[in-house]
Order: sequence, then structure tokens, then C-alpha cells
Amino acid sequence: MRVLVYSDDAGTREKVRLAIGRRPAADVPLVEIVECATQPAVIKHLDSGDIDVAVLDGEAQPAGGMGVSRQAKDEVHNCPPILLLIARRDDRWLANWSRADAVVAQPIDPVVLAEAVADLMRRRLSLTRAH
Repeated sequence: MRVLVYSDDAGTREKVRLAIGRRPAADVPLVEIVECATQPAVIKHLDSGDIDVAVLDGEAQPAGGMGVSRQAKDEVHNCPPILLLIARRDDRWLANWSRADAVVAQPIDPVVLAEAVADLMRRRLSLTRAH
């Protein structure tokens, strides 16, 4: 499955990539990571239909992951599940506004992030099997 990781910070992308690993849980397929540093690249990849799960950095600049998530949910046909990384727990209301499917607070806990991504992968698999 293809997992898109969006952040303008290469260090954040690396932490996410390492937390997810090749397979975030034993019952999900192997993962191919697609890294993006810009909002146009994210939308291009999501529009392609080749992304199964997206992990977006809420603190990315200049386009934050919350706005990108909202745009994707509004504009991308069959938008994949989106996990939003937030810097402050108080940002959960913004994550709700963004229509993200899951939220993980920073600093990144690799176990929590891997479990959240695996859950979204399972959701995506069940949706694709239903169609």
C-alpha cells in the first residue's frame, strides 16, 4: 500500500517513515512511502488515485496539513484516509474541521503512529474490497 507523508520538514518526514516502517502491523500489507514537501505535490498524488493513506503535518509551511486535509476531502474523488500530525492537543478541534480520519500528537510516538496508520490501512482495504 502507498502511504503519502507530507511535511516541509525532512526530519518530520523521516520520523514518520521510520515509525511506519515497511509494515506497521502484521495484518496489513507492506508499505511504500511517498514523500511530499509541498501542497501541490500532495494534491497531485492524491488526485492520481495511487495513494492509500496520507499522513499530513499540521505544522507544515506554507500550507499546513489541516488546510491540505480539508482541501483533499472537498476536492479529491475517493480521498484516502488522512492522519493529521498536530503539535498541540488543543488543535484537535482544528483537526475535526479538517475532516482528518485520525490525529496523532507530536512529538511522534512511533508505536502510536504505526497503530494509527495500520488502522487507516485496514479501513482503506475494507473500503476497496466493498467496491
